[in-house]
Amino acid sequence: MIWWKHSILFRSASIDRWLCGLLRAAAGMAALIIVLILLFLLLESWPALQHIAPLRFLSDEAWYPLEDQYNLVPMVMGTLYASSGALLLAVPLGIASALFMVYYASPAVAMLYRRLIELLAGIPSVVFGFWGLTTLVPMINQWQPPGASLLTSILILTLMILPTLALTSYVALAAVPDEYLQAAAGLGFSRWGMIYGVVLPAARKGIMAGCLLAAARAVGETMAVVMVAGNVVQHADSLFAPIRTLTANIALEMAYAMGNHRAVLFVSGLLLLLLVMVLTSLAGWFGKEHSL
Repeated sequence: MIWWKHSILFRSASIDRWLCGLLRAAAGMAALIIVLILLFLLLESWPALQHIAPLRFLSDEAWYPLEDQYNLVPMVMGTLYASSGALLLAVPLGIASALFMVYYASPAVAMLYRRLIELLAGIPSVVFGFWGLTTLVPMINQWQPPGASLLTSILILTLMILPTLALTSYVALAAVPDEYLQAAAGLGFSRWGMIYGVVLPAARKGIMAGCLLAAARAVGETMAVVMVAGNVVQHADSLFAPIRTLTANIALEMAYAMGNHRAVLFVSGLLLLLLVMVLTSLAGWFGKEHSL
């Protein structure tokens, strides 16, 4: 009997070591892929970085690659405007959805609502773009032409990042210890007072991590934005003005770009990758702090 128990323990330890090695190898491969992508972007961007002064990406008169003008500022600002506007709308909606699932809905309704949000997260971006192009753009065009605009981009991105915010906020709120709630109830807090004064402060780092992940998703979105943004290289002076984002610019011009033009598009991709890496790193840091 003792020999049999030792055999089981030995096999379990062997399986654990094998699984640990497999997971380490998978993590190493993922890190290697990221490094290779970064090196590829650097290599392809090098001709532009070598022959074009970095300040020209900010100071050139406009984006006219055929005339050797490579001002990226309008597209950077278009990306930031669309992403920031989507976050302004999606953050309160996502937190409200999470609060509804955790503290207001019955278990059956909360499960159904969560499944619907998960379904929304699985819809391909091209479907969002197609719906925006055929529905939102004509509706906004009746209000203020041309319809394809910064506002349309914000609304589509809001729908796309809402599931990320709602689900991560749900996890953060559900992880608040029951002892906090019991102490708040013992002090006579109302439900909203308990949520505002205890739950949200306790879950703030997890919610912040979800916001950063959603921001990274919004910054990197391409297809849906291409379909609804209007794709005009300009500084948007209103919500109804067409814009072009960095991702849309790469998608639209890479097919025929050559020479410095092609290299500058890779500079745009490198800038996007670095921005997303910063956002996801901050999200991971906030998530780690929340778990501690």
